[in-house]
Amino acid sequence: MSSIGPFVDRVIHADSALFLRVLPNECIDLVITDPPYLVDYRPRDRRRCNGDDNDYWLRPVFTQLYRVLKPDSFCATFYGWPHIDRFMTVWKSVGFRPVSHLVWAKEHCSRVGYTRSFHEVGFLLAKGKPPKPKLPPDDILPWEYTKNRNHTNEKPVLALIPLIEAFSKPGNFILDPFAGSGTTGVAAKAAGRRFILIEKVWHYCRVAERRLNETLSPENKAPSALPARVN
Repeated sequence: MSSIGPFVDRVIHADSALFLRVLPNECIDLVITDPPYLVDYRPRDRRRCNGDDNDYWLRPVFTQLYRVLKPDSFCATFYGWPHIDRFMTVWKSVGFRPVSHLVWAKEHCSRVGYTRSFHEVGFLLAKGKPPKPKLPPDDILPWEYTKNRNHTNEKPVLALIPLIEAFSKPGNFILDPFAGSGTTGVAAKAAGRRFILIEKVWHYCRVAERRLNETLSPENKAPSALPARVN
């Protein structure tokens, strides 16, 4: 606990490709994250997703995630399906093993292309051979439209809680290296877990802090985001 104590239950303002190197080996119980999709997403509201137009971060971040995860644990990650080959190549090369494909079914259409899109997708990646949970979650998971009030790609809290409850225990440490508006932290606290959130964009660090402070009791308010500089 002492080695990661300064970062627990905090929103860290940093580039994950750099900051993750600070964390010690095998200190994290579960990773849940929503990284850039590599699709150069251009929403109608003009809020861009940082890092979505390049993959400089892809291998460095997932290499470090594999290192900091405890043996026989999981990383649950969304991904951009048009570039599944790029994601999967990196995941497997750093040591992860895909063990389940995840789908979040939506009631609204989020994109119209050759088909109308009514879902988000992710993978459950294993480090080692973790035991199966007593109550495995469905691979089709719930969704609630957030109206993207806090982030242009905001995920709902209830979409993450089934994964947190199935693949971690109360008091465990949940890491999100692409924290955005802090949904993983809010979900972790709701499930009785600790969290470390890393976000490169200062505005979203502040949004995440606000959301966490709105949901936590006064004695457990989230402190200010840490500075971005990493030695």
